[in-house]
Amino acid sequence: MIKHHPSNELLAKFSEGNLPATLSVAVAIHVEMCPVCQKELAALEAKNAETLFAESAIDMDDMFDSSMFDAITADETIDEVYEQSQVSVDVKDKTYTLPRALTRIGHSKFMQIGKLARSRIDLEDGALRASLLHIDAGGEIPEHTHTGFELTLLLDGEFSDEDGHYAPGDFMMLDGRHNHTPKTEQGCLCFTVVSSALHFNKGISKLLNPIGNLIY
Repeated sequence: MIKHHPSNELLAKFSEGNLPATLSVAVAIHVEMCPVCQKELAALEAKNAETLFAESAIDMDDMFDSSMFDAITADETIDEVYEQSQVSVDVKDKTYTLPRALTRIGHSKFMQIGKLARSRIDLEDGALRASLLHIDAGGEIPEHTHTGFELTLLLDGEFSDEDGHYAPGDFMMLDGRHNHTPKTEQGCLCFTVVSSALHFNKGISKLLNPIGNLIY
């Protein structure tokens, strides 16, 4: 059961088309997986449409003559509907089907670091970096905080941290106010977006700080 959702502000900006590409993809994936946010988004889009038409209400008869409307309505051309094929990725001995929002966006080969594997998503979005992050069964990411923000959207499997246990579809936004140690018993695949490097803050894991950009 999905317990963690995008904020109302993020959903509103998504409905208006005002999010950076990486965040827009993340919200689209979550909405695809979450019936609650599908309803919220439908309501926002309906409200946006009402506002738009109210602001641009004009007398159409003053703009177009009847012959133009006749020509438009007489056109029987049918647009071809593009069928989206499923795309899957293989990580170690597991195969994952990607969400629809990722089927036409490329990604790099997975780079393995211990029990972690990371694939960069091919989106040019300024300082924001999007990735597919896989954690093997029994793996964890050492305790860290964030020098910017970190968005984690669980696509498959499970993981937990100091704040709880997460299921597919859960959408978590963290920043420098948060410290956590994600770990998984069964393994998981996540879509992540970060604006800056992680900062590891305990013991020997501090040695990972110079390569924090490589992990996420």
